[in-house]
Amino acid sequence: MEKILLHTCCAPCSAAIIEWMLQHDMRPTLFYFNPNIYPREEYEIRKSECVRYAVKLGLDILDGDYDHAVWLSAVAGLEAEPERGSRCLQCFKLRMSATAEVAHGNGFTLFATTLASSRWKSLPQITEAGHWAAARFPDLRFYDKNWRKDGLQQRRNELLALNGFYNQQYCGCEFSIRPKVAPQESASQLK
Repeated sequence: MEKILLHTCCAPCSAAIIEWMLQHDMRPTLFYFNPNIYPREEYEIRKSECVRYAVKLGLDILDGDYDHAVWLSAVAGLEAEPERGSRCLQCFKLRMSATAEVAHGNGFTLFATTLASSRWKSLPQITEAGHWAAARFPDLRFYDKNWRKDGLQQRRNELLALNGFYNQQYCGCEFSIRPKVAPQESASQLK
């Protein structure tokens, strides 16, 4: 079975990918590194769900440090960028760089990320960040499978319900939180 370090952003995005990997002779070790998530309570909820799922499956999980200030510094000046803009690419590069370092330091030759499963994220940006991070280490490769295909999105939803996962409503950073629209406003906007 091939070892792979899987950067995981949350349990709902991870579950179908983990299942697919196990079915395809890959044994993932999860790496939870998400300093972008805000507030800290949200970060802890998402992390505890990943840990709960890893324990259920008997998988190892590595915990990256939560340092939101470092993340804010990395995206400084990009706060007003739209989703899928340059702030997201910078965020992905920070997270994939940390993942590549952990992979290299722990003897992995392959790593991937569950970020590539989200339809809200730019797959080309994630792929660029992953290959950029892997290129820093000659013995490391980024596994850039499109996790949105082959029924994995449907399986994600099934596993979300089956496991009763907490399902967040935004990417994670404070800049991705959308203001809620009152029901009467949304109805008038449809006219």
